[in-house]
Amino acid sequence: MIDKYPKPSIVEFNTLLAAIVRMKHYAIVVFMYRQMELLGVSQDVYSFNILINCFCQLGRIDFGFSVLGKMLKLGVEPSAVTFSTLINGLCNQSKISEAVCMFDEMTERGYQPNLIVHNIILKGMCKSGNTDRAVRFLRLMEARGFEPDIVTYNTVIDCLCKKELLKEALNLFSELKVKGIRPCIITYSCLIHGMCNLGQQEEAIRLLNEMVDNNISLDIVTYTILIDALCKEGMIPKAVETVDIMRKQGIEPNAFTYNSLVDAHCKEGMVSEAEDIVDAMIKQGIEPDVVTYNALVNGHCLQNEMDKARRVFNLMIEKGCAPDIFTYCTLMQSMFQLGRSSTACELFQKMLASGQVPDITTCLILLNGLCKTGHIEAALKLFQAMQNSGLELDIVPYSIFN
Repeated sequence: MIDKYPKPSIVEFNTLLAAIVRMKHYAIVVFMYRQMELLGVSQDVYSFNILINCFCQLGRIDFGFSVLGKMLKLGVEPSAVTFSTLINGLCNQSKISEAVCMFDEMTERGYQPNLIVHNIILKGMCKSGNTDRAVRFLRLMEARGFEPDIVTYNTVIDCLCKKELLKEALNLFSELKVKGIRPCIITYSCLIHGMCNLGQQEEAIRLLNEMVDNNISLDIVTYTILIDALCKEGMIPKAVETVDIMRKQGIEPNAFTYNSLVDAHCKEGMVSEAEDIVDAMIKQGIEPDVVTYNALVNGHCLQNEMDKARRVFNLMIEKGCAPDIFTYCTLMQSMFQLGRSSTACELFQKMLASGQVPDITTCLILLNGLCKTGHIEAALKLFQAMQNSGLELDIVPYSIFN
């Protein structure tokens, strides 16, 4: 196309560039733009906007602003898309104050930001954790005549829930329903997650039932959030019941769902039932991962079934699932508690050989275990090694020797 004669028009170039952008090949667009300049093809606002977007996507918002400067220098009037693209780029880099300044400049120039631009700013504020500012901006939108949509409300509700401001989130939830805006699965999932994080599982179940009553199709994510929360609270029968309800709706558990159930059963001493769940998981075609195996290892260790724990450990290696620091720490701690310090130290050596880097938790388990089993000299050597390695030590390592 570049070698075409007569040279392509800007419209043809823009069509091609837009197609390449859709394929997310932003660097290629920048290269082609330079080729266009060499050919002497005059740019228009549309081509400049494409270039600004590419620089923003590449994380070079500074180059995006350089393009804006070039537009103004050439007398090409920026459009609302120009400003909204730069605002989005600033928000993606968490430069919220600069994004708000750009938003204000946009309105001062006579451009009316649409709902999408307002939502971009709002999302940026929420992403940076500035909840109060986000709520104030929501009210500013309304004052300017922009009616928030479900995307707007979901953004703020999600932010409030993550900040554990559940009451405020539920107030917005009530507000959007009064306005006749239909909550979607994202709205409910945010609230259910927030409730579960605050231990309000019963309220979360009520909200789940409300979704069903409103004919909102639940997905695996929503169910798994609730099942995980029920499991963490030890409400295993309720979690299993929720899985049954989920299956009746044609939704099969995924790896996250199974792992929550396996972990909960293991922590309650029901390791045999946990193994049955793993078997069901495999039959469904889902391979256990390191989280699954770690739950089983921990379950056997809690029951002092060290031979079974080692069998699970060996099985995960056999299956190509590399043990992580948690696996080794769980086994080492249990070995020390049972007085099997030499086995614990062997595991530590095996951990080092596998390429795992010990963290402060690993070292504390070793220190505590060596001291309690009378290996003071080895503990002191380890403590010295910890100091030399640059690990940040607090009062705990020192208190072990007292």
